[in-house]
Amino acid sequence: MTDLSLYRNIGIFAHVDAGKTTTTERILKLTGKIHKLGEVHEGESTMDFMAQEAERGITIQSAATTCFWKDHRFNIIDTPGHVDFTIEVYRSLKVLDGGIGVFCGSGGVEPQSETNWRYANDSEVSRLIYINKLDRIGADFFRVVKQVEDVLGARPLVMTLPIGTEDKFVGVVDLLTRKAWIWDESGDPMKYEIQDVPADMAEQVEEWREKLIETAVEEDDDAMEKYLEGEEPDLDTVKRCIRKGTINLSFFPTYCGSSFKNKGVQLVLDGVVDYLPNPTEVKPQPEVDLEGNETGNFAIVDPEKPLRALAFKIMDDRFGALTFLRIYSGKLEKGSTVLNTFTGKNERIGRIVEMHADSRNELDTAQAGDIVAVLGMKNVQTGHTLCDPKFPATLEPMVFPDPVISIAIAPKDKGSNEKMGIALGKMVQEDPSFHVETDEDSGETILKGMGELHLDIKVDILKRTHNVDVIVGKPQVAYRETITQRVEDEYTHKKQSGGSGQYGKINYIIEPGEPGSGFAFASAVTGGNVPREYWPAVEKGFKSMLDQGVLAGFPCLDFKVTLTDGAFHAVDSSAIAFEIAAKAAFRQSIPKAGPQLIEPIMKVDVFTPEDHVGDVIGDLNRRRGMIKSQEPGATGVRVKADVPLSEMFGYIGDLRTMTSGRGQFSMEFSHYMPCPKNVADEVIKEVTERNKKK
Repeated sequence: MTDLSLYRNIGIFAHVDAGKTTTTERILKLTGKIHKLGEVHEGESTMDFMAQEAERGITIQSAATTCFWKDHRFNIIDTPGHVDFTIEVYRSLKVLDGGIGVFCGSGGVEPQSETNWRYANDSEVSRLIYINKLDRIGADFFRVVKQVEDVLGARPLVMTLPIGTEDKFVGVVDLLTRKAWIWDESGDPMKYEIQDVPADMAEQVEEWREKLIETAVEEDDDAMEKYLEGEEPDLDTVKRCIRKGTINLSFFPTYCGSSFKNKGVQLVLDGVVDYLPNPTEVKPQPEVDLEGNETGNFAIVDPEKPLRALAFKIMDDRFGALTFLRIYSGKLEKGSTVLNTFTGKNERIGRIVEMHADSRNELDTAQAGDIVAVLGMKNVQTGHTLCDPKFPATLEPMVFPDPVISIAIAPKDKGSNEKMGIALGKMVQEDPSFHVETDEDSGETILKGMGELHLDIKVDILKRTHNVDVIVGKPQVAYRETITQRVEDEYTHKKQSGGSGQYGKINYIIEPGEPGSGFAFASAVTGGNVPREYWPAVEKGFKSMLDQGVLAGFPCLDFKVTLTDGAFHAVDSSAIAFEIAAKAAFRQSIPKAGPQLIEPIMKVDVFTPEDHVGDVIGDLNRRRGMIKSQEPGATGVRVKADVPLSEMFGYIGDLRTMTSGRGQFSMEFSHYMPCPKNVADEVIKEVTERNKKK
């Protein structure tokens, strides 16, 4: 029986390029997991083991590893920062107890850090903040602390202060102990001295230490009272208060350093041990029934309780499919049988392995609080619950966003069709935000994803990992259709053919809904003109037509149908008759309701050097962008805008040309907006021509 109070399940998340993977490498080095440091910019880091990751210097998959620090076991997940792979962050946060949010000392709070922070808030994950890259030009610790307050609306609790800035950054001051940690220039993280606070920082240290103690004692009434009477609490009391506040999300202990230069990481590790929760201190996962309603039961973290485990990631490697599990309660044993509540089928547990990036240690058992991988699971997908067959229960599943962009692909040689199908099947299992469909009319294979980079990487994986060369079609935007006017209408479906016929009459109102409301159905029928048992059939009929809009066949969004009246026949009416009536009613009335094409709008965040701001803004305006704000920073300007996705294809190339290679941008889906008439006409014409060819 292992002591769960010594476990920490943590994730490291941040914006692209804030230094997450480098920080993870340093943690592995300090905890003795690796002996030679791999650098991201040299394409050699331990955690980025995919060829595509090494080349592009970004993390794509969340990698998992286990290491030890001061007798505590850390299960660490290094997540991607790039917006196209947000899904990896989301599903990792779902199974973690704590996290480290890494921010760049010069870039500050960047758009992806906002998204990740929001996900972490939704999942109620306690976090430490680590402000990295303080050795860089333009780095400013206090500016980033202020941004965390203003942009994220969070309360940072400053635990360490930097000694020196930019190239003069030599170490940090630990505010609690009033000691300075100073590293030498060798780059060895173990070569440091603990000294007294530099004289020129004494005043600043006292000022920030006072803020720290004041915030901490708010968590404990006795300590607060004594403090107000002038008695400073002892170190253990302060630490206990900080731990309580961190777990309650009252504030976030904030550290600083430079992972690349190996300065300051030890204090972050101590912070994980001292302040982040162990598995038993986190709110237990709610259990739900098969319809998704909460049952009121919780998966209590206890090895003696029935098994509850969540599959949060599936990864295909040379030994077959690996299913990553977070075990919430009970024990998982090699050779045992577990129930997958989603499929209703039993699965046998073959091999259990503890992962270290892409190497592994075999285990016989794992227990509540562990994060492990299991080999050979047949029908398990991300978000499925595995449990004890004698005590079935489902954990709250994960919800994934819909893809916003699609491309058509075809294998270069016809013989590779089957091979491509198998490869895509594996890739869909691994990534729930990646969809594959076959166009029924043209027989084309359509890939759908979260952005150009996302699909780009998928095509690359097909080519390298699965040896399937494909021809890629032009990217297609996921347009939608909606209506702009209210229509009152009626429809009668009557069919007579020997024996009982079909009869159903419906009177209804179709009206525009709020943006983002999807499809809503209500019935205002009184007096039994349409019997209650036929209402679901009417709703089903309308619903089944949503995928086929009248303008260009795109799915319909954001409108409401109200059934107001109708008529039925005692013999000839049936559910199917009313369903057919509703389908025909949709075709009859939507064209009268001012149908309109709507397009996905992306939240775009562009970083550009100051001398190119005019060009960047002019270019975004040409792309029908709405400029939201400009924020000058130390090394350039951040321009935020809302831009239609259709105008953003190939943007990275144009941006690099405009800014001599120094510009960067990220974007994520924001909302749908009506298309201008000229754009809508063009899209409808294109779709019509494509359909003619078929």
